[in-house]
Amino acid sequence: MSRGLPGTPFHPRTAPLVEGQTWRRWAGYVVASSYELHHDREYHAIRSSAALFDVSPLFKYHVRGPDAVRLLDRVVTRDVAGAKVGQVLYTPWCDAAGKVLDDGTISVMSPDFLRLTSAEPNYRWLGENARGLKVSIEDASDSVAALALQGPNARTILQDATGTDLSSLRFFRLTNALIRGVPATITRTGYTGDLGYEIWVEAQHALPVWDALMAAGAPHGITPAGILALDVARIEAGLLLLDVDYVPARKALIEQQKSSPLELGLEWTIGFDKPSFVGHEALVAERARPPEWRFVGVEVMWEPLEALYAEVGLAPRLPTTAWRTSVPLFAPDSDRQVGYATSGCWSPLLKRYLTLAHLEAASAESGAELDMEITVEHRRKRARAHVRPTPFFNPERKRA
Repeated sequence: MSRGLPGTPFHPRTAPLVEGQTWRRWAGYVVASSYELHHDREYHAIRSSAALFDVSPLFKYHVRGPDAVRLLDRVVTRDVAGAKVGQVLYTPWCDAAGKVLDDGTISVMSPDFLRLTSAEPNYRWLGENARGLKVSIEDASDSVAALALQGPNARTILQDATGTDLSSLRFFRLTNALIRGVPATITRTGYTGDLGYEIWVEAQHALPVWDALMAAGAPHGITPAGILALDVARIEAGLLLLDVDYVPARKALIEQQKSSPLELGLEWTIGFDKPSFVGHEALVAERARPPEWRFVGVEVMWEPLEALYAEVGLAPRLPTTAWRTSVPLFAPDSDRQVGYATSGCWSPLLKRYLTLAHLEAASAESGAELDMEITVEHRRKRARAHVRPTPFFNPERKRA
């Protein structure tokens, strides 16, 4: 399917299900914001049964050849050479100044075949860094379709659809299976912070795979779900979103808009001990000095929020969808701004008002008090908030 056409390979199945025609653009495709008129049931399926997402618009690159590992080790911050066949790595990658360009996953399919996924186009970047290496890079974005099956019943459904025991497939590992005779790569990954899998198939065979999963999932409460439900789940899981929670370095207009992996809480993804990679020297130097910024979770406290609305005779008005705007955060009882929230939501499961935020390091310790700007009846107010560790929601089943 051409990148210029509106639908993903699953569009013939998803399009009839979108009741309100709430389509949105994603990387040149259209995908559903929600299938029903409101996303509540889709969200609850993620946490109580299983939700099926069309994630085909992700960019996908097949890197092959004797230097495939060497190329990705040169580009990303993770230690790719240390990964085993069948392992999946989450990783950011940076420019020479150590500022994040994008983030995604690397699936080690074989010693000389790796698949990189990303939110934005990276074909040129890979090619620029492949000079002198024995490697081929294929943009498989249109030829590979992908689904994310997420929720506590995901394993049962996928086992029924594949006839394969997946109980031994570990977190961030992959395996191969047949779904209605269609070869599929299954990775135990996802963007919801729950038990989940992603299924990768050739685009021409997408529809039988959708049908098989929906049939296997019918007794287990499977529900097609859109971006609105996914956004709430990923905030509960404390997961970053490019263009929302950080500005990729190639899009930044000024230096202050850029972020390093250390500032985004991704120090654990940096292979400081591996041979040099793009941005290595800058990140080593940054690690040696006190951090200026940290990316954290922030919870807006209920009682102060309720009091602000009570002052004008209203019940608290909570966001019905996840928001993606910059909201100032202040030192408590002060006009000194110490950071800003980038996305937030009311968590239906946790019954808490949650946000992800960039904070000055001195204000980012867990439990620290803050004030977040809240607009109440057209007037800017301040509600008390606290820094919280992420993920906000981290069920044992995710890794078990």
